[in-house]
Amino acid sequence: MSLIDPLDARILLVLDDDPDATILGIARTLGVARNTVQARLRRLSRAGALRDFGQRVDPAALGYPLVAFVSLEISQSSGDEAAAGLVALPEVIEIHSTTGDADMLVKVVARDTAHLYRVTNAMLTIPGVKRSSTAISLAELLPTRLRSLLQAVAEKDH
Repeated sequence: MSLIDPLDARILLVLDDDPDATILGIARTLGVARNTVQARLRRLSRAGALRDFGQRVDPAALGYPLVAFVSLEISQSSGDEAAAGLVALPEVIEIHSTTGDADMLVKVVARDTAHLYRVTNAMLTIPGVKRSSTAISLAELLPTRLRSLLQAVAEKDH
């Protein structure tokens, strides 16, 4: 069962179109009560369905135009310790535990290749990190997108 129902999805689509929309404005746009919009946004926030605003910021605007994906081999007994060490690096913006050849896939941003080199070397000093392999992103062809999924959910009751 999905945490987000069609009305929730329509509320989020209005916010995607206009991040400055007020609760009253959203209610008017959708033809629902203001209290309904407010309660649903509160519920989604408390449930962890809404991510931080910082995820909308382009790292290049902060001076980090280079994006790389680092595959890490982690000592099986040190996974939590390795993850904590990675989280401490501000250039690490995503960490995924994975199946396959790598134990973790880490998305990293850097100012340039020399900075990336320093970041990946810092990763190798973290207890539990055994080996790394880095792939630099040449171009982002499709940024993370959820709008099409929200639209699909929003249309379920139509």
